[in-house]
Amino acid sequence: MDPRDEEAPLVVDVSGGETPKNRTRDVHILSCAFLLIFLAYGAAQNLETTINSEGNLGTVSLGILYVSFAFFSLFASLVVRVLGSKNAVVLGTTGYWLYIAANLKPTWYTMVPVSLYMGFAASVIWVGEGTYLTSIARSHAIDTGLHEGTVIGNFNGEFWAVFALHQFVGNLITLAVLPKGTEGSTGSTTLLFIVFLCSMTLGTILMCFIRKTNDKEKVSEDSSVSFCSAVASRLNSVILPLLDMRMLLVIPLIAYSGLQQAFVWASYTKDIVNPTLGEAGVGGAMAVYGAFDAICSLAAGRLTSGLRSITVIVCGGAFFQALIFLWLLLKYSATSGVLGVIYPLLMAAFLGVGDGVLNTQLSALLALLFKHDTEGAFAQLKVWQSSAIAVVFFLSPVVTLQTMHKYSQLLRHRRRQFDSFAAGSGSDSDPNRLNPVSLCYSYYLRPRSKASRNMAVELLIWTRSTGRLDTG
Repeated sequence: MDPRDEEAPLVVDVSGGETPKNRTRDVHILSCAFLLIFLAYGAAQNLETTINSEGNLGTVSLGILYVSFAFFSLFASLVVRVLGSKNAVVLGTTGYWLYIAANLKPTWYTMVPVSLYMGFAASVIWVGEGTYLTSIARSHAIDTGLHEGTVIGNFNGEFWAVFALHQFVGNLITLAVLPKGTEGSTGSTTLLFIVFLCSMTLGTILMCFIRKTNDKEKVSEDSSVSFCSAVASRLNSVILPLLDMRMLLVIPLIAYSGLQQAFVWASYTKDIVNPTLGEAGVGGAMAVYGAFDAICSLAAGRLTSGLRSITVIVCGGAFFQALIFLWLLLKYSATSGVLGVIYPLLMAAFLGVGDGVLNTQLSALLALLFKHDTEGAFAQLKVWQSSAIAVVFFLSPVVTLQTMHKYSQLLRHRRRQFDSFAAGSGSDSDPNRLNPVSLCYSYYLRPRSKASRNMAVELLIWTRSTGRLDTG
């Protein structure tokens, strides 16, 4: 017998041939798990400022959540390196589960601590997701001999396509469980969050079935030195991009992406949809928003080829959103009937188009500009985006859409009065023509601010110098 035959294994290892299939299966499982988790969280977040409006509990808790998210995003990679990407993703789901559970009994004592923890969990789950998806894509490319960039693109394309459906599916569930006419019903709201909790639990269980990767960081004997060096390395990767002029130019766009998302979650649902369509209508409007978001994410991703295409696509998305913001600021007023239903849904569609464009193009832009420091670039994305979202949630109780609309109307009215007075046109009974003395009185005697008094004095001087002061 040939001695080499004795050295041959009795069972041939065929795991290498099955590995690509298993890794593709992991992408399917990961995508479906995130869909189940975020369809619950996304829909709950859309309702948060509406159903927990007493004392602005919902708005403040979301603000705390995103401040925590921004802070822990600086250090989330350390947790992922120690636990491994799979364990980190599973750990991250616990924060979302607790957040949904806290909404069954929403008080300051339940929502605030859970929001703080969820900020940590959110940073961990997203860093873990990116690390895991990249790791299995690279392994799959090596095993199958395919181009690494192609595999990474295909895996990320499948994940984000499935993930983008969470707004659509989650808000359809809201629309079904909260039918019109049950707004404010505690029983219907409790039932909705129980359904969300079941979806979240199923997603967490499903996440446990993804296969581990070999990305867990080995801890050296001197663990304190290793930890300190890891912290220093992480801080370095976050600070260094801020010294790059390209990053400084991109940060305003990142901040805007967070601001427009927070506007939809904090103001659009509360101040536009809820007054006309009710709590049930929030689900329908956000389903439209999610559908257009998903469609435009896929379309914009396929059209992306370089910096020039990114610039054109972002300008197009920003144009659609600018139309909505100008409409809200200058002309919009709540109406009844068919138009009262069509207007919020039309806004949802345009806002979804802009958000879908920004989500895909920002990721592509950072990947193209910062090829050698992708981790630091995406850390900046999460930090600035989360910070902008937190600012909107904290300011929204004070700076409401109605307040901005009233000030806009007041400024336009005052401008007409000044134009009419300066032109000397109009009769004494013209409501748009204001007598100089009464105008000065309104600015000087009634208001107490220094700016108003200074304006009144300047107006008096001007009317005397032009001979327009006529006290009768």
